[in-house]
Amino acid sequence: MEGESTNDSRRRASEEDLIGGRRSRSHRRRLSASSRNTDWNERSSLLGVQEPHGRRRDYSTVPSTPRPRISRHHSTVSPQDTQSRIPSFAQRLTSALSSYDLKNKTTESLLEERVWYDQFTSTDWINDSIKDANRVKALRARKDFRGRLHAWFDGAQGWVLVAIIGFIVACLAFFVDVTENVLFDYKEGYCTNGWYFSKKKCCLGDSATSFCPMWRHWSQLVTGSEKKTEYIDYIFYVAFTVVLATTSSLLTMTTRTIYPGALQIQNVDEDLTQISRVDGEGHSNSESKAVNAAPTIYYSAAGSGVAEVKVILSGFVLHGYLGLKTLVVKTFALILSVSSGLSLGKEGPYVHIATCVGNIACRLFPKYNHNDGKRREMLSASAAAGVAVAFGAPIGGVLFSLEEVSYYFPPKTLFRTFFCCIVAALSLKFLNPYGTNKIVLFEVRYVTDWHIFELVAFVFLGVCGGVYGALFIKASKFWATTFRKNKIIKNYPVLELSFVALATGLISYWNRYVRLAVSELLFELASPCTGSESQHSGLCPEPDEIPETILYLLVALAIKSVLTVITFGTKVPAGVYVPTMVIGGIMGHTVGLAVEYAVYKFPNSALFESCPIGGAPSACVVPGVYALVCAGAVMCGVTRLSVTLAVILFEMTGSLDHVLPFSLAVLVSKWTADAIEPLSIYDLLTALNSYPYLDTKMRPVFSSQLVDITPRLRPERLIDITDSVLVPAEELRDKLRMLQNAGELDGGLPIVRGGILVGLIPAPDLEFALDNLHSEEDELCLMAPREDSSDNSSDGVSVKDPTDFSPYIDPAPVALERHSPMELVYECFAKLGLRYMCVLRDGQFAGVVHKKAFVKYLMEVHEGKAH
Repeated sequence: MEGESTNDSRRRASEEDLIGGRRSRSHRRRLSASSRNTDWNERSSLLGVQEPHGRRRDYSTVPSTPRPRISRHHSTVSPQDTQSRIPSFAQRLTSALSSYDLKNKTTESLLEERVWYDQFTSTDWINDSIKDANRVKALRARKDFRGRLHAWFDGAQGWVLVAIIGFIVACLAFFVDVTENVLFDYKEGYCTNGWYFSKKKCCLGDSATSFCPMWRHWSQLVTGSEKKTEYIDYIFYVAFTVVLATTSSLLTMTTRTIYPGALQIQNVDEDLTQISRVDGEGHSNSESKAVNAAPTIYYSAAGSGVAEVKVILSGFVLHGYLGLKTLVVKTFALILSVSSGLSLGKEGPYVHIATCVGNIACRLFPKYNHNDGKRREMLSASAAAGVAVAFGAPIGGVLFSLEEVSYYFPPKTLFRTFFCCIVAALSLKFLNPYGTNKIVLFEVRYVTDWHIFELVAFVFLGVCGGVYGALFIKASKFWATTFRKNKIIKNYPVLELSFVALATGLISYWNRYVRLAVSELLFELASPCTGSESQHSGLCPEPDEIPETILYLLVALAIKSVLTVITFGTKVPAGVYVPTMVIGGIMGHTVGLAVEYAVYKFPNSALFESCPIGGAPSACVVPGVYALVCAGAVMCGVTRLSVTLAVILFEMTGSLDHVLPFSLAVLVSKWTADAIEPLSIYDLLTALNSYPYLDTKMRPVFSSQLVDITPRLRPERLIDITDSVLVPAEELRDKLRMLQNAGELDGGLPIVRGGILVGLIPAPDLEFALDNLHSEEDELCLMAPREDSSDNSSDGVSVKDPTDFSPYIDPAPVALERHSPMELVYECFAKLGLRYMCVLRDGQFAGVVHKKAFVKYLMEVHEGKAH
């Protein structure tokens, strides 16, 4: 009875506080004299320079639709606050990280509980799903004609958006293909009919052996003679290679993004619990780390971008990575890097460029612009369109998005993604970038069927591809963790790229198969030996010339392998798809020539009895098929794509007869590569860059419970409304600042009453609500829903009360008992897409586990540091 009377007295006190707070609010809303003299407004930055009276940051979002619980989206601009000066994310984060008091004992606990990956924010999939459901519910509530028209237009927005994305991606791919062809040929000479003509268009056909007076080499221009001078052409070739590659790297450097901080958070195995230890001189390790910590730096236009797109689609936000600047810079830098002749491809960067297009196009419709979950559906379709225009494989693009990059892929998204890929492929087909009515340059057709004895060779190629792919990953990791750790190379990435370009130009000029563009080389390697001899450039030799051709190809294989390893990871837009396919193509063509030579030497062997009697060896064995089979096997070993790759190879050849060899080689390659190196090249990039990615494909075995990763309960990290539902605004601001200083920019503050969890308010929502207050001095904020529905004003007109924070509170956060098995926790984070999870102990609140902390725990489990 005493407990009931105590609860009743507390409830009556809360109601009296609520009534009293409403009456006296007009007297408490006043600004200090000093703040009136400043030019700050009520939404000035909190995370800027800390002034005596404090500056508040505008959390620039508004809800897209009315809903019971309002949520603030952190990637759009609020129409209410367009006049306020909003600092950049990096500026807010820099100030937040630099606000530690490393000498104060009260701050050490924050450092010990500091979250991992504080430069990233995460997406709350459940919140976005509920928000969209409320939006659709409000839209369908109108039954009149205008309401139905709005509902129809809302449903059509997705189809219109993916069509726009597909068309723009095709136009960008056309621009890149045409431009890089012209610049690539500039390394050898120029066209007298027009500087914008490539060698093929200048010569109006096959320019390999035919006489072409319109095309002039640089040595002919310098000497004024009609004869070529080899060393002058060599100098021009090397110079153009270095200049184009260096310019591409300098352009990539303009997208440099820096996240300075008091702590160096770059490695997944960094032991943050050692921060507060004191060395022999009496200085804590935290102080030395704060002084000597290097900033976290990345270049959004560098690399292929596939690993980063995977991280973004998994629910994390890399600020600025899909912006307009990145799109423009990466497009032009990609043209320069590919035309320089470096051992890289443009197919991987197409995925990043297409995703940038999708992200920018989402701004056309608030339905996708104001909802991170809906936006990622469009980003999945965009990434698929990038693969569709890269390989001319719309079905392969859909499977790539489903198998590799997408984290959440509902059936509705599947169909829209397919439509987006079809639009992109058709648009590129009409644009006809190569003048051959083909979408990609390395598209081939086979008319000869394979024989049963070739299955042994195909399995052998699968094993070779898997071994090579695993060794390529290990070599790339070794090169990145040894050579690039050099201080000079680390501080001057453009210098490294210049040396790589110089080595590429000096070596590749003397070997035709290394000097060719990767797309042209793959086409020549995979093409059957029919038609003009100039089309194959020595890849269809006479039987007696096969050993010499094999030796020449092995030299090209060794050079191409080394150049690809040292080029991968440099600060230019660079893909790894086609370079690895080229390496596999050289390897496979070599094996194909060896089998063809065996047929020539032993025509009466029982092994080759299925070959035509009296026919040439080339009529029985097609080395181009071996080249494409091994190309797929090596690419599978590097990227671990399986079904997607088999479908892409089928769409490139259009041959149903060769689906089985392609699939068999890919299958064997994946088994072999997984046995040697479990990580794919994208997993390696994610690990090296310490990206927070929750991998749902590899489920670890746990021997722990939720309590083992739950941080200790801290009173300053929660809101207690046991005594009163009215909480001072200054107290909320202090709690919010403490949460942000711990790195949880996307965290939340749980609300408890008598130890019972009654709600949770996200940190972004709380900051938005506090910024809307006219003054935080003596202001009380309502942290629980009202029990009555009476209006705030006496005249019956409902007025929004800025001190009522109940609309921002999640009344039913996901919570588990602390002894829940870790498998259940994994399923909740992976399948539900939670941002954080509350922990209970016998029904009482016991703590909060953030998604980023759980990802860090999974990394430790994978490395054997946790169980």
